[in-house]
Amino acid sequence: MIPTLHTRRLILRAPKLADFEHWAAFFASPRSIHERGMMSRIDAWRTWAADVAIWQLKGYGPFGMDDRATGAYLGEVGIYHGDDFPGPELGWFVVPEAEGKGYAAEAARAVLDWVRASFDWPHVTNIIDPANARSIALGLRLGGVIDPTLPGVDPGDVVIRHDLGGRP
Repeated sequence: MIPTLHTRRLILRAPKLADFEHWAAFFASPRSIHERGMMSRIDAWRTWAADVAIWQLKGYGPFGMDDRATGAYLGEVGIYHGDDFPGPELGWFVVPEAEGKGYAAEAARAVLDWVRASFDWPHVTNIIDPANARSIALGLRLGGVIDPTLPGVDPGDVVIRHDLGGRP
């Protein structure tokens, strides 16, 4: 069962099919170059569907992020864990009109709190392209530390570790 999380301004909820249109638009734009890279609609579908399926397979995954006041879709935040990932990864993206308003930080803090309460993990990471300065800054603002001993997905990835207090 996918929980619904609430923050002061946001509702984090189960992904729904309508979210894909926003996702596909994001990953068709140059804004996605430092996220997973630009991709065709069919590749975006395959990637999005695999991310959503993580909920059924592993008990965690991405949340759709909505504005609590208006219901507007703002982006996605959650725990990603593709087959090529070394472990669970906290990730996010916001639609262009939501950038720079602190939504990703607010949502990521709520997800970190949920992970701490739900899993006995020692840490979760952000795996970030080194050219994505804004995401690196956010990972550090969330209390993470760059840990060059942890693996990323691609050579040169910046890996930020968020200690959770679980078993090592």
